[in-house]
Amino acid sequence: MKFRTLMLLLTCVSVTQAGDWPHWRGPHFNGSTEETNLPSAWTRTEQIAWRAELPGSSAATPVIWGDRIFISSVDAERDKLVAICLNRTSGERLWQHDIADETHRDRRSTYGAPSPVTDGERVIFFYSTGDLIGFDFEGRRLWARNIQKDYGTFAFLWTFASSPTLLDGKLYVQVLQRDVPVSGRGLRDRPNESYLLAIDPETGKTLWRHIRPSQAREESREAFSTPIPVWHEGKPQLVLAGGDAITGHDPATGKELWRWGTWNPRRITHWRLVPSPVAGDGIVLACAPKSSPVYGVPLGQQGELDDGDLAWISGHEPRDVSSDVPTPAYYDGDFFVLNDLRRKLSRVEPRTGNVKWTIDTPGRAKYEASPLAADGRIYLINHAGEAAVLDAATGDVLHVIPMDDPSGGEVVRASIVAARGNLFIRTTRHLYCVGPRSPSSP
Repeated sequence: MKFRTLMLLLTCVSVTQAGDWPHWRGPHFNGSTEETNLPSAWTRTEQIAWRAELPGSSAATPVIWGDRIFISSVDAERDKLVAICLNRTSGERLWQHDIADETHRDRRSTYGAPSPVTDGERVIFFYSTGDLIGFDFEGRRLWARNIQKDYGTFAFLWTFASSPTLLDGKLYVQVLQRDVPVSGRGLRDRPNESYLLAIDPETGKTLWRHIRPSQAREESREAFSTPIPVWHEGKPQLVLAGGDAITGHDPATGKELWRWGTWNPRRITHWRLVPSPVAGDGIVLACAPKSSPVYGVPLGQQGELDDGDLAWISGHEPRDVSSDVPTPAYYDGDFFVLNDLRRKLSRVEPRTGNVKWTIDTPGRAKYEASPLAADGRIYLINHAGEAAVLDAATGDVLHVIPMDDPSGGEVVRASIVAARGNLFIRTTRHLYCVGPRSPSSP
């Protein structure tokens, strides 16, 4: 156990500085951080270092490196997609760039939902329009492309969204989509391919494109998840979830190493997948949709897996350990699974699936933003903008803080993140820095 933890820490040190939040699921790709002395109680006006106004609502989580915060957003008044950089210590807007016209096509989300990603030298923004843009930290555009123009329009019933991932000098983007057109979207003269794309982050050029097959049907082919790096015996893999299957891939080539499926043996046609994979203690989770189970898949296996290769499956209905939208967190040796449909949060042992505790989530609204685990606490935020602070050891609710009053059908969807002693909370129109005002980084 100590060796595994040491290897994980050494790997993470190579891709991020202490205290940064470079990916939408944080420095370890699992919703957790080693940050300490984080705030546990505040109000909308007290214990707030600064508040920055944002031009529109978005599900995109801010990413943070050093003194820079990067945010994908929409400009609601101008109907444009924008890339924004703020100063972490003051909230001052350092730069903003227009990316594309038109911000949405349906009432449920916007084209600004994917989160950016950074490696400390550059930041990559990706939008549901297919626009993929690299900037340096001063806001100079390094390259730009649109992968819909390169590989075909996205064949999704709703608005496609998946955040990019950076690992060991490669940028990864997944598009797990329908094989036939839907509502006029998708290729008509040939099947739409689902794929994992590897890109050179310095130039934006494709390194390879791996076609990922699926036996799913119709909407069950659609995934809104993100490719997540996991480590087994010190070696990285990329794990993809969607299309009724979870797969592990070689980050160097995209080659599929293993596959388990399916949580959908009857091939129900409306089981789109939202939660991304998460790994801990040698187990990777696949969260099936629509109140279905969570599956624990042991790492280190090869080829086509069957149900006998699983470590565990969460219990029967009414099922508390399930997730339709949020991605679980891994922290302090356990998984924290947020059940948005039944409004539950559970602490689960990775190897056995045993539940240490389950609590009802507080407040009056649904929680779809993925949990943050840090400093002995779990931080949640719901659609109404109520931030909840819970004790990670016991599940006790410590505080519930109203941070927003959404209107006009908007809801709060972005996860709370932690970096350099502060919490960062995105509401429908603001980004809050919670905690003491930080000195500038050297």
